[in-house]
Amino acid sequence: MSTVKVLPLLEPEAVAPCCPPLTERPLTAEEAERTALMFKALGDPVRLRLFSAVASHDGGEACVCDISDVGVSQPTVSHHLKKLREAGLLSSERRGTWVYYRVEPTVLAAMGQLLARAAAA
Repeated sequence: MSTVKVLPLLEPEAVAPCCPPLTERPLTAEEAERTALMFKALGDPVRLRLFSAVASHDGGEACVCDISDVGVSQPTVSHHLKKLREAGLLSSERRGTWVYYRVEPTVLAAMGQLLARAAAA
């Protein structure tokens, strides 16, 4: 007799975008804080290049070994990738000795929605 219990698969919950379009209403203090962290992380040219390299990489994810050529040392690349993860822009997964990064699924949509112009009434 087996003691293995089969658990049902749960669909991942959709993460709500950080904020409404800027033209819709003023941001709350919490929304402004989350948004500022995101833009602060992208405010550094090296971080922006790393984010772009991951976002545009084939398959939607990139090994750190494929995106490290941004003109700074490997420890600095790791520091910048950590800041992008802390801001919620990237997620990572270790596979053997390498770490693979991908843009969080709702990030680009949320950024686009935030900067989108409100629909005309």
